[in-house]
Amino acid sequence: MNIMREINWSLILFWIGLTIIGLIGIYSATQGPVAQFLPEFIQNNFVKQLVWIGISICILIGIQFISPRLFKSFSYLFYVVGILLMIITLLFGQEINGAKSWLQIGPVNLQVSELMKIATILAVANYLTSRRDISAENLRYALIAVMLILLPTILVIMQNDMGTAVVFMALIPVMLFWSGLPYGVSLFIVSPAIIGYLSIIQWYWGLIAAVLLTLAIFIIQRRTWLTFASFVCGILMVIGVQVALFQVLQPHQRARIAAFTNPSFDPQGAGWNVIQAKTAIGSGGIYGKGFLQGTQTQLRFLPEQWTDFIFCVIGEEFGLIGGGIVIFLFLGMVLRMLNAADSHKHPFAQLVIVGVTTILFIHFFINVGSATGLLPVIGLPLPFVSYGGSAFLTNTLMLAICVNLDIYKHQFSIYR
Repeated sequence: MNIMREINWSLILFWIGLTIIGLIGIYSATQGPVAQFLPEFIQNNFVKQLVWIGISICILIGIQFISPRLFKSFSYLFYVVGILLMIITLLFGQEINGAKSWLQIGPVNLQVSELMKIATILAVANYLTSRRDISAENLRYALIAVMLILLPTILVIMQNDMGTAVVFMALIPVMLFWSGLPYGVSLFIVSPAIIGYLSIIQWYWGLIAAVLLTLAIFIIQRRTWLTFASFVCGILMVIGVQVALFQVLQPHQRARIAAFTNPSFDPQGAGWNVIQAKTAIGSGGIYGKGFLQGTQTQLRFLPEQWTDFIFCVIGEEFGLIGGGIVIFLFLGMVLRMLNAADSHKHPFAQLVIVGVTTILFIHFFINVGSATGLLPVIGLPLPFVSYGGSAFLTNTLMLAICVNLDIYKHQFSIYR
């Protein structure tokens, strides 16, 4: 088989485009006039990113010569090894920015939770595709799949990395829905996130959402127990959010929530990030201020501008056009991956591609949402654009596996 002819080149081009934009943004955020305000190890981020990109290119190419049988055959082994590494990280890892997520292996600091994403996707996809009788009446297999996702999620929470925990949780409704879980049950699974988000803004918005979602679940599924469970869970979520806001969360955590709903609440503290991010994007206008000309970026007003807020750097220096190109490339990649999943005949490959697409889209959605003030600042990098060796390597590895599965889709039936 001619691999070059079978490669999904559109995915590769999207990857190249985002990677180049990321390098431009990282260079501006660390090597421009702002460099005088940064320590040397931050200034070295651009060169380190180039090294990680070189390593990732080798992996992207090498994965295409691996039989897709291996991803399925060794999925559980990858999962177990990943869990063990996360436990080791929790016990002996290095704490960076408050999260104990890093394991030092020689000269390399590896964020194990990043690699655990692909291990979890492979294991859950393998399990669900060997259990095809998921239904509203028989949820045993679905619950086991949920536990496979919850285990690394709990370990990530124990590492104090809530952003990554949100990403793992997003896999639950998407992978179960794609594997055949009924619409009503899928909506029931995602409803707490919707109700919780609206309850943070105003408690009565959460209550309204709980009632409407319960009504929708009843109309779709027509199951009394599911409708009752949905309503009870919705009410408990509204109450739980209010208790958390006023009784459980620490003052600085409550300040972050208040800054999300009203950044002017604490403009010099918790609201600073949101205000500076929105100022940077807004000041860029349509065409931007020009490369290395962004005042918010070059005068070091933007926090974490080479990682969490790199979209603001692009928006300020390249304007609406630059930000629009980033969004276009991401959405193009997501749609192309969903098309690849839909056209594949093998359920395992479909679930893996959908799981990877979910991970990338959630990162994109939360990062851009945080940068524009539409979501609370959680602290997730923009895939292929933000600085970060472990994240870039893992995201490229996930993309490489999807490209591999797409290449062999006409022969994949022999791997059942």
